[in-house]
Amino acid sequence: MIEQIFGNGLLSQIVRIALLVLCLYPIGGAFFWFWGALSYKYIKTNKRDDNWTNLDPSQQPFVTIMIPAHNEEIMLSETITYLFDNLNYTNFEVLVMNDGSTDETANIIQKLQYKYHRLRTVEIVKNKGKAHAFNIGIHFARGEYILSNDADTIPEPDALMKYMNFFIHDQDLNTAAVTANMDVQNRSSLLGKSQTVEFSSIVGVIKRSQTAINDSMYAYSGANTLYQKDFLIGVGGFRQDRATEDISIAWDHQVSGSVPRFAPNIIFHMNVPETLGDLFKQRKRWAQGGTEVWLANIHSFLLHPIKRRYQMSMFIDATLSVVWAFFFVISTVLFWAAIIWFLIQGDYDQAILTVYLSFILVTFELFAGSLQLLTALILDHSGAKLKYFPFAPLYMLGYWMVNPLTIIATFIPAVKTVLGKGSGTWESPKRQSIVK
Repeated sequence: MIEQIFGNGLLSQIVRIALLVLCLYPIGGAFFWFWGALSYKYIKTNKRDDNWTNLDPSQQPFVTIMIPAHNEEIMLSETITYLFDNLNYTNFEVLVMNDGSTDETANIIQKLQYKYHRLRTVEIVKNKGKAHAFNIGIHFARGEYILSNDADTIPEPDALMKYMNFFIHDQDLNTAAVTANMDVQNRSSLLGKSQTVEFSSIVGVIKRSQTAINDSMYAYSGANTLYQKDFLIGVGGFRQDRATEDISIAWDHQVSGSVPRFAPNIIFHMNVPETLGDLFKQRKRWAQGGTEVWLANIHSFLLHPIKRRYQMSMFIDATLSVVWAFFFVISTVLFWAAIIWFLIQGDYDQAILTVYLSFILVTFELFAGSLQLLTALILDHSGAKLKYFPFAPLYMLGYWMVNPLTIIATFIPAVKTVLGKGSGTWESPKRQSIVK
């Protein structure tokens, strides 16, 4: 078929190679992250992951913990109370950006201010999105460091102390921000258990691999990341029209020459979606955010490949991810169309052969993915999550279906955003009390 369309020349060979790369991308990617994670463990491991200094209060840099809040009445009180009562750190304040909330969020903040005098708030009349709230908060933050902390997120008690150990040494002068390791709090449902495996795969393997290769990474965790305020201001703050402010700011820091870092032994706990509808909405936002930064940076990488050589690996990976999403959906449609056509024509041998070859490819993909996930679960939390490995196949099959569908569904909105017609307005997902 390729010869019939493209002939037997150079173009035909290029198409063959491109199709082969796309077919093998999930397998090659899984092995790549597998070896990258092992490299981080045995070659690149930062001593501060395990050995960190407990700073005296007089030596602690001042930190502003910023919580963007839009209708967060369910979780906000628990989160603020936890931060003040449990953090092993003295020199900090909590600044809540009340982003046009219409529920009891403002009243909850007001009541808590009588109890916690280091709790401050800024009232934003109209909801214009998380990035907009952050950018306003930067100007009110008194700290030289800003910890982004979602309303449904609680960091471990030593989190701030551990974070600071990535900023206090001479070699840390160019560190723009440090992001922590995400842990799923609500694991009671099947969907929660599956996402526990997923976050270990993404955080436990991919970010370790990125750190091992580039001593950097492609995306912060918006739920809990400690930023140097000067580096936020240096890139013009967060992009307010983007679906995901955490991905875009990490790319902006990369391109500016500063360093985003990952700290796998700093743990924070968060709620994850518990319904398929909420999960799909979340993944659509993530997919759109990833596509937006890819589209926005294409010209920089193509026109200045030498200048952007240190970020080239993340650009290639993002490119393959977006292209593979379209390839996966198109090839899946063609596969089933071919099966139906062979059955209609009575060519059962060809139908069986097509299914057999596809089965071999999927088997290799499942093997490679399982190896990646097993490595993730062993490395993350010292193997404490190995009990969730039986949910790995559900994660892999679900992720392979959801990820390309969300990329395709949000591609046009992402293009509109890059063309200046985007909006960062947000709506908080349904929350569930962590204490309960």
